[in-house]
Amino acid sequence: MADIESVLAPWLEQTTGVFSAAETPADLENALPMIRVERGGGPDGRFSFHPRVYVDVFAATADEARTLSTSVRDALVFLRGPVNGAVIREVRCDAGPSRQPWANEAIHRRGATYTVSLRAA
Repeated sequence: MADIESVLAPWLEQTTGVFSAAETPADLENALPMIRVERGGGPDGRFSFHPRVYVDVFAATADEARTLSTSVRDALVFLRGPVNGAVIREVRCDAGPSRQPWANEAIHRRGATYTVSLRAA
């Protein structure tokens, strides 16, 4: 089973047209906007997985971050079917997009938490 970052990050990039990865680049301010996808736990069964996923959006303005994070949420909660080596059964938004701190005040970050139910394709 592929890890959730390699399932969702390419799908989000294709769906939104925004650079997406599991880690922020060192020159993040030059890569904006950006979507970061990270697994944050969640149970794995023998045949199905239910990872908790943190999705952060980084942008040059607060409005851009808000708009993009809402678009990401809307896309994820309707995601079903085969995606990059997995079959997504359901995506639940556990904590909707909200403003999150970031060390560089010129970068605006909004984060949300999801639980993704999936199995290997």
